[in-house]
Amino acid sequence: MSESGRFITIEGIEGAGKSTCMQLAAELITSHGISLLQTREPGGTPLGEELRDLLLSHRHTGMSEDAELLLMFAARAEHLRRHIEPALAAGQWVLCDRFTDATYAYQGAGRGVSVDRIAVLEQWVQGGRRPDLTILMDLPVALGLERAGKRSDPDRFESENLAFFERVRQGYLDIAAHEPQRVRIVDASRDLAAVQQDIRRLIEDFMREAENG
Repeated sequence: MSESGRFITIEGIEGAGKSTCMQLAAELITSHGISLLQTREPGGTPLGEELRDLLLSHRHTGMSEDAELLLMFAARAEHLRRHIEPALAAGQWVLCDRFTDATYAYQGAGRGVSVDRIAVLEQWVQGGRRPDLTILMDLPVALGLERAGKRSDPDRFESENLAFFERVRQGYLDIAAHEPQRVRIVDASRDLAAVQQDIRRLIEDFMREAENG
């Protein structure tokens, strides 16, 4: 296996099954003897987790779109500096539950924040760092929210209306359409076995390419 680190992200709306995807992907990667950092956004560091609590809790319902966007990138800047970049530099692989695609989908498509404004922050915080592979767990919004509702009480984002999540889903699909080589869509509305089969194929193909590359 190549000594170069690889950066994989898992994306999707609420109820898409990202946690299940993360678990399977991690098992497949580590079974090949690859050192793996598993993390999430917003979060991943002590500061990031505090910012996550601010962003998800209902204490700040009505937070301005700009404040939300800047907090997301503040958490990301710390995450990259403290964990993601050092891990990749050391040859580790990184598997992250959400990254900047989520910002374009939620704050961009969902909230209506200018894509150009997000892109400026993306370049400032990340430079040229982008995921090598993104798995987008896609499913109809109503089904995703139904699944999420059985899991726990809704956080500040999960409490948004159906139209918000329709915009978010479309935002994700637009990203996938523009970057089909990086963003691979998995139909998460199917039964678990079928979904896991697709995830397994994507991860194994990616590992094969990394080994040969």
